[in-house]
Amino acid sequence: MNKESSWQDCLASGASARISPDIAKARSLKSTSEGRIAFLKELPIKESNANYIFEGYYSSMLELMHGMVLVEGYAVSNHLCLGFYLRDILHNPALFRLFDGCRYKRNSLVYYGKKMDFETAKEAIEKCKTLIEALRGKN
Repeated sequence: MNKESSWQDCLASGASARISPDIAKARSLKSTSEGRIAFLKELPIKESNANYIFEGYYSSMLELMHGMVLVEGYAVSNHLCLGFYLRDILHNPALFRLFDGCRYKRNSLVYYGKKMDFETAKEAIEKCKTLIEALRGKN
């Protein structure tokens, strides 16, 4: 269980750490993210695949977020601390709430096997797309 409740907690616990900025790795992550997004856009969203498409968009969003923090000279080892970066460093609590909702849905799916119903999955995909667009403006 995470004990972090802020970006400062993440730094203090070692879940986030200062490193030398890694522009090359950030570019690579962005490229991987963009390739996956292009692939996902080609897929029709159906009841049978919506949860998996959500996972793909979530992964792409994470790659953009990791790229963003790498450029700023941070390594972050958990998703929650990436969210705290949005909230506490970028001062964007609305983006944090959007991200945290997607994070919760992804954890329910991956760690507990709780698939979303079709409508919820479609909404989660749209939220991931919104986050991706916001993050593209920061990369």
